[in-house]
Amino acid sequence: MILIVDSGSTKCDWMPVDLEGNQLSEKIRTKGLNPAILERNELRVRILENEELMAYKDKATHLYFYGAGCGTEKPKLALRDVLKEIFTSTHIEIEEDTMAAVRSTINHDDEAAVVCIMGTGSNCSYYDGNKLHQRVVSLGYSLMDEASGNYYGKELIKDYYYKHMPSSLRVAFDHKYNMEADHIKYNLYKQPNPNAYLATFAEFMILNKESVYMHDLIVRGFKSFAKNMIMQFKDELKSVPVHFAGSISFFTQEHIKEVAAEMGFTVGNFVRRPIEGLVDYHVKALKHV
Repeated sequence: MILIVDSGSTKCDWMPVDLEGNQLSEKIRTKGLNPAILERNELRVRILENEELMAYKDKATHLYFYGAGCGTEKPKLALRDVLKEIFTSTHIEIEEDTMAAVRSTINHDDEAAVVCIMGTGSNCSYYDGNKLHQRVVSLGYSLMDEASGNYYGKELIKDYYYKHMPSSLRVAFDHKYNMEADHIKYNLYKQPNPNAYLATFAEFMILNKESVYMHDLIVRGFKSFAKNMIMQFKDELKSVPVHFAGSISFFTQEHIKEVAAEMGFTVGNFVRRPIEGLVDYHVKALKHV
């Protein structure tokens, strides 16, 4: 059987399927497994603490892992070591989350496209039908990640404290979240995964996206992302679409289309959860081995 894994910084979905692509159970969820921000022991604990997942550890013949933080070699090797310790007899392949986005959004295997991720974090690559190309290396949530969940969470918190948020939304925001300064600072500076914490606030933006304030916030964030990330491929954009993966892009696609029309690029597919498309991809690939 096959385990297909789609991991962000916030959560990690594991899909057990047989060699025909039939699901053997519902998706199994663990905490996010980002090896760029988590130590090996924490990665190990997050996997081992899920009893349902451990029931498959000796049954899996193949494990395909796609994750945030797997784009550079050192964290990727650390994660591989942890996975090999647990899934000892399993063939393991690890790819950065961008490849999950590519394989789940493109219309056919050799389609060229610019592919964006907009979930807890954000990124953008060009897929030429065979290989990924990145011209800007992401430096993560504290410096980049425009139009991501953590970016919008950060903007919402700042606007709340600067009192730029409309009063009616400010009251609702305060009711939904603990906005005590000490609580926020504790989660940002003394707890693991501050990026995931910031991203939890983005739900409020999605729920209120029809308001003028949220519309302007979403558009402003996406314009920054498009300018800095998508437009690095301005020559390729003349002939290829831009596909999107991740919950933030899925729920703000009308805003994205608005900006795309203004900036002159073609929007393609939107996929909320890449993992479903990855099942078809890997089952077909194994049948052709």
